[in-house]
Amino acid sequence: MLTAHHLHKTYGIQPILQDISFSISDGERLGLIGPNGCGKTTLLRLLAGLEMPDSGTVASTRSNLRIGYLAQGMGFADDQTLQSALGIATAKPEELEAEIASLASALSSNPNDSVLQSKYDSVLAQFTVIHRPSSVVLAHLGLADIFLDTPISHLSGGQKTRLMLARVLIQEPQLLLLDEPTNHLDIEMLEWLEDWINSFEGAVLIVSHDRAFLDNTVTSVLDLNPETHMIRQYAGNYTDYVEQHLKEQNKQWAAWRDQEDEIRRIKQDIARTKEQARHVEITTTSRQPGPRRYAKKVARKALSREKKLERYLDSGERVDRPKPSWQMKLEFENDKDLSKNVLTAENLSVGYDKDRPLLTDLNLYLRAGQRIALTGSNGAGKTTLIRTIAGKLEPLAGTLKLATSVKLGYMAQEQELLDPNLSALQTIQSVAPFNETEARNFLHYFLFEDDDPLRPTRELSFGERARLQLGLLVAQDCTFLLLDEPINHLDIPSRARFEQALNNFKGTVLAVVHDRYFIERFASDLWTIKGGKVQKW
Repeated sequence: MLTAHHLHKTYGIQPILQDISFSISDGERLGLIGPNGCGKTTLLRLLAGLEMPDSGTVASTRSNLRIGYLAQGMGFADDQTLQSALGIATAKPEELEAEIASLASALSSNPNDSVLQSKYDSVLAQFTVIHRPSSVVLAHLGLADIFLDTPISHLSGGQKTRLMLARVLIQEPQLLLLDEPTNHLDIEMLEWLEDWINSFEGAVLIVSHDRAFLDNTVTSVLDLNPETHMIRQYAGNYTDYVEQHLKEQNKQWAAWRDQEDEIRRIKQDIARTKEQARHVEITTTSRQPGPRRYAKKVARKALSREKKLERYLDSGERVDRPKPSWQMKLEFENDKDLSKNVLTAENLSVGYDKDRPLLTDLNLYLRAGQRIALTGSNGAGKTTLIRTIAGKLEPLAGTLKLATSVKLGYMAQEQELLDPNLSALQTIQSVAPFNETEARNFLHYFLFEDDDPLRPTRELSFGERARLQLGLLVAQDCTFLLLDEPINHLDIPSRARFEQALNNFKGTVLAVVHDRYFIERFASDLWTIKGGKVQKW
């Protein structure tokens, strides 16, 4: 269906992709993984034709292949509505029909005219959208009940993600390129998307850090190496990939240890030989030419073996020491004197309108050390509850109390708390008494290296911004963490390390999260919002 052949891409002097070759077959489901910043999005944009490689080609084996590309992030203007975001034309159906007929006639005379073909596809897509979005795509994605003139700014993060997905699916693509499609989706929506992808008749290439999602959808994994900038394909889902990768790592470690043992043995043998020759030389005189000739011969042999070892160490035959996957190094400082009840909420109602509260009559108690995963459908009120607890919204009714010894740390869903004009260095220094050297050393633990700490936040990637927010929590010595979709933009190594860090954190955590892998390893309790109430498990 689509083939990438020896793709190379460089930004400035920094190589991003090196000699990338693979094919996507009809009906295939591929997962593309790798750390943030390694080039996954760049590769998808090359495949979608939105960027050009420095060398190499992207070729389709099918004429007029319809490619649907779901970009990462919220690509909407502030003044857009649901209708304009979906590209639903204001023209009447009969006007579009007439335009389609006219373009079809023009194409029959000029079948190779790409401009005409593009215009025909666009008008046909608009006509299709008018007839079927609410009954098919929008209904499946839970958006059919939203008025078409609703401003995008009124939608939740999950609704925006589903709207972006709807915009792609309405075009009826044959090949889907999905860049982080699971961001902000609740578990029910994730399961629907898994079922939809598994029943999709075309091919799919998915960039995702949701390990459970990859396990349930893909049949092959492409691993983009950040060191070599090359790709390696593994058969099976994510769990299969991990097993194969660990076996390879273990095999390489064993070969490296055997090699190091052999090098150590050779060096010791050379040292003994040299010492033997030196001992003969200092314990004999010129009147004993035989032993001295033998000693010189032994010394030359040792020197020859030493040069041979040096050539081996400089050659490509040497087994390199395996490099562990890069991971974040997080250490949370904890207050040991937490009170028993960290949070108490009685008869609490939250929302934006007193006449239409999202959640009502909540009686919630959080104990010190409790780890709660807060789930529920998009728009149910999870973020509203978190923002109320964080003091960003006033309760509509009832009481909400934090223990006096609690130090609250809040990580917002859409990273709106970061000042886009401040650098990472300035951001950390705004909350902690660090000089520049101390702040740089601190940021190094969050993988900000070289000139990264000096870049404005607006220039950072989604993953870099998430890591910076985590750094802010650490720098402020928080004891109660409110995390609103904390791992949405983190890659798999960072998610695993974040889980490990939270396991070592002795404070209290309330996290809005839909990553099932994360929930299984993190949560002591599960709270689900349904029907304006919180159900506890």
